[in-house]
Amino acid sequence: MIHALLAPVAIAATAAAAMTPQAAIEAEMAASAGGWNSGSLERFMAVYADDAIYSSGKELARGKEAIASRYAKSFADGSNSRGRLAFQPVAWRTISNVHMLLVARWSLTPTSGDAQSGLTTLLFERRKEGWRIIADHSS
Repeated sequence: MIHALLAPVAIAATAAAAMTPQAAIEAEMAASAGGWNSGSLERFMAVYADDAIYSSGKELARGKEAIASRYAKSFADGSNSRGRLAFQPVAWRTISNVHMLLVARWSLTPTSGDAQSGLTTLLFERRKEGWRIIADHSS
């Protein structure tokens, strides 16, 4: 019985290991956007490393907790007040076998009002739990 329960986990782990870094990172980003869109700050933040840094404009946040605090005001009552989030990869750069750089266009589509978009530059590091953002610069 235990083997039957572990088989899907083993298959998922094998599939994730077989993914290219780009595909694995895109899956992490899709899961993060899914968290945003469902109103789950925890799911949105799962892609960030505990020691990540975030910069935008004159703002700098150090650590996952500080980054989450920055976003928390957008999450209330099981939704996100800023709209539906999507990412579109624009450019990739392999830094090393454990570091990837992604430049992506983000877009927010609110239920009413004008859509917003901008660029984000994300430095990912492969860690035991998967690819995690260690640096995020968004504009």
